[in-house]
Amino acid sequence: MSEQTNSDKNSAGRIIALALVFSIGYAVVRYHIVGTVPWKDFPFFILNKGISLAAFILITCNFGFGPLNNLGVKVPAGWLNARKALGMTGFLLVLIHALMSFMLFTPAVYSKFFEADGTLTLLAGLSMLGGVLAFVVLWAYNLSFQTHLREDRSFIQFITSRKFLLWAMVLGAVHLIFMGYQGWMTPSGWRGGIPPISMVAIAFFVVGYAVNLLGRK
Repeated sequence: MSEQTNSDKNSAGRIIALALVFSIGYAVVRYHIVGTVPWKDFPFFILNKGISLAAFILITCNFGFGPLNNLGVKVPAGWLNARKALGMTGFLLVLIHALMSFMLFTPAVYSKFFEADGTLTLLAGLSMLGGVLAFVVLWAYNLSFQTHLREDRSFIQFITSRKFLLWAMVLGAVHLIFMGYQGWMTPSGWRGGIPPISMVAIAFFVVGYAVNLLGRK
């Protein structure tokens, strides 16, 4: 059999698996193994955290591999060919995260995001707004992969433009920052000294944003 050509190589499955294993494993270690969260909360509460981190990693990879290659860093062909699958999988994980979070978002689970009268705090409102806008932007971006829209050149140029993608990443960061920045400032409260998941996600954002800012044409 002939060797697989660069145009045929696709590492999407491996990258997705690694992102999920790392993200869910990180959540399990931080909240169950070194933390005090009971295992009964894994199937929904903790798994949701792992899914959200995996989604952010995959979307960052989707946005970042091309610009990284433009900067002169040799990105494997299998990674470049995986971008479409990474983006679509990341979007599906964001959708799952949004649905799970909607069911979990109550004063009993996230008391710090609610006032005494049951309304959202300002920070919670800003975080939710950023999350909703980021979801809509990702949905629009995924539409660019639909066959019937590929002929709309102006739409494709806008949706894949440098400015649009940079703003899409900022909206995701807004959701993360207002959701978790208070916990970033108190290392003494980190479970087992392990940084919060939102802090790990924002680290991926900083690297991904810098790569896109410098390398996206």
